[in-house]
Amino acid sequence: MTFYSFSGMLQCLCKRDKGMELFLQILINSVIVASIYGVMAMSFTLAYRGTRFFNMAHGAMGAVGGYMFFFLHQNLSWPFLACVFGGVVAAGLTGLLTDRLVFMPQRKRGASGAVLLVVSLGILAVIEAVIAMIFSSSFQPLAPMGEITSYQIGPARISEIQTWMVMTNLLVFAGMLFLLYETKFGRLLRAISDDQEVARILGIRTNLLIGWMFFISAALAGLMGILVGLDTGVEPTMGFYLLLKGVIAAIIGGISGVPGAFVGGFFLAFSENLGVWALGGAWRDAIAFILLLGFLLFRPQGILGSREG
Repeated sequence: MTFYSFSGMLQCLCKRDKGMELFLQILINSVIVASIYGVMAMSFTLAYRGTRFFNMAHGAMGAVGGYMFFFLHQNLSWPFLACVFGGVVAAGLTGLLTDRLVFMPQRKRGASGAVLLVVSLGILAVIEAVIAMIFSSSFQPLAPMGEITSYQIGPARISEIQTWMVMTNLLVFAGMLFLLYETKFGRLLRAISDDQEVARILGIRTNLLIGWMFFISAALAGLMGILVGLDTGVEPTMGFYLLLKGVIAAIIGGISGVPGAFVGGFFLAFSENLGVWALGGAWRDAIAFILLLGFLLFRPQGILGSREG
């Protein structure tokens, strides 16, 4: 074997090793992003199932949670877990108030889904503007500045914050499955999701349960805003991007059910990251919308949905 052929073989092996290293890192990044998409899709689906309209204000709840964490941590110096709890509760209460003060009166007047969609866009814009007025429109870091702790997984790396992000989101998903399918409260939520009129006839307090749906879904969105903020920082418009990907993931997975929404988040994240690896970063959002269009055309019920749902 000549020196040149041996050198060429070494270069091929190095390229292959670098390719495997990059591929493993992409898979880890996909799991991180997928857990965010999945929970965001799950929270959006929960509210949608109870009201049957696309609530665009849901995205703002992520920003509310993130900025409440920022305020409690930076201005009041609350402990970390107390700040997380405060951000989640603030987002949940904001979601509940939007339902009670805006959406419920509109529903009683018989407003269509299109009207509610436009109203929700107005709420989204107002909340984003208020946050920008109070905190400014620039990025704000939630995590303390300094050296970032990370773990080695083979040739790839994952930060401590990202590790906690994935673990938290998996626990949230498991908890939501338990709540919806193993408790009486969850069965009531699924009952009004299937048919509100029948549930009302049976004596179920539908408006009360819809309020709980708004609170829980907004609280989950607030938690996602906090986790994303700890990783990358917060800005007033961050919720819209989270919502956009959450809605796409929910449609891909099957908006008729919470498990499908979570699966859709993983499918979308892996497709995006593998597509970026093959085509380049400029294709990330294009891949998401191509997938959305494909599912709407050829499988509108989503991966786990049924045509009857």
